Amino acid sequence: MEVIIWLDYIGTMVFAISGVLTAGSKRLDLFGAMFIGVVTAIGGGTIRDLLLGVTPVSWLQGYGYLIAISSGFIITFIFRKFVAKLRKTLFLFDTIGIGVFTIIGLEKALNLGVNPAVAVIMGMTSAVVGGVIRDTLTNEVPLIFHKEIYATACITGALFYLLFRWVGLPLPVNEILTVGIIISIRLLSIRYNISMPVFNNPDN
Repeated sequence: MEVIIWLDYIGTMVFAISGVLTAGSKRLDLFGAMFIGVVTAIGGGTIRDLLLGVTPVSWLQGYGYLIAISSGFIITFIFRKFVAKLRKTLFLFDTIGIGVFTIIGLEKALNLGVNPAVAVIMGMTSAVVGGVIRDTLTNEVPLIFHKEIYATACITGALFYLLFRWVGLPLPVNEILTVGIIISIRLLSIRYNISMPVFNNPDN
């Protein structure tokens, strides 16, 4: 199986875990937790595919995504006490997810002949929209609207991917390296408190 397919399933699983953990912090019931996990895992990919005119959307074309989501549920529910005690677990899962999904969306768009600029946007869409839906449904301000480096990390990683592709880096190496860059940017921005400027109205 190609590296990108494994990454896709892994990204789906970790986003499902992220959604379930968020639902748990809001004390939702079992159905609510599973629902939040599902929309977090497939929300970005669904919107991306619809914008690109790809139907049926990816997760409807086989059992792989459902297995990945179910695996995320099982891991979270069985080891929930352990997972809940891990510091910044939700942040870690979310960071892994955006790195993986950025590349998934970017490559899918490029393979459909979309121009690189739009492909970068599709990569970002894949990465952040699931989290936006998750946060909106759980009454949180989506991370993409915070001053933290989030969507910016996705865009930067996507640009590096295009650069590596242009210089002829082997595809599996490019994919893994770019995911690592996105994760590193996100982690380093939090570690050293690097953030985007805050927009204020002139009269504030």
